[in-house]
Amino acid sequence: MRAPRRRSIVAAKLETDRGGGQAAILAELRRCLLDGVPPGSAIPLDEVAAVFGVSRIPVREALKTLIGEGLVEHRQNFGYFVAKLTREELHELYVVRGVLEAAALGAAVAHAQPSDDELARAAHTALAAAQEAGDVRAYHRESRRFHLALVRPSGMKRLLGMFESAWNLTEPLQPMAHVPADERTALHADHRGMLAAFVARDAPALVEAARTHHDRLRSSLAAVPAHTGLFADGEDIRFP
Repeated sequence: MRAPRRRSIVAAKLETDRGGGQAAILAELRRCLLDGVPPGSAIPLDEVAAVFGVSRIPVREALKTLIGEGLVEHRQNFGYFVAKLTREELHELYVVRGVLEAAALGAAVAHAQPSDDELARAAHTALAAAQEAGDVRAYHRESRRFHLALVRPSGMKRLLGMFESAWNLTEPLQPMAHVPADERTALHADHRGMLAAFVARDAPALVEAARTHHDRLRSSLAAVPAHTGLFADGEDIRFP
């Protein structure tokens, strides 16, 4: 007797309480990938369609959009898979993130309001809770929310779109899951410095704190070993 087919990790993580329309399917697939699905995981059309109770067509269209965003890749005759990054691509994305964030922070400080301070504080509190609990997925989610809270007051919509897109591309890897806890603690200390500078409206201090944070982040990721299997080239991450 043939063993029952194991449900794919993507289908198992999907939620269906957001409606089954095209936009909802796209949003839920994106959420699922950003919450951490191992790169290279298969995304079976039939299983995903069954979760949403739809035909393959809207799922295929959603996957086409995610291919354009760099989160999914299609292999002819094999299907759809969560995209993998090489070490060079990951390095490039963190360079892009650092440059875009630095460009936005000065304008963000100039335009920030007390309500923006509250959003940043709330995100930082949630990030601290995730760090304390050792919840790596929550740490990724709240770190993204925190950094976006600092740059959004800039109002630079095109830049923010590029920043968020670059950030999203690294999320399926969940790189912080492979960074030692003491290094995550140091990274979170950087967040405290960034929040203090933001609330004080000290743009030079904020940009410098962000630069220090990115340098530390890249150094931490440089030590992630190749055997994690997360990278398309199967090599250690080496940042210059």
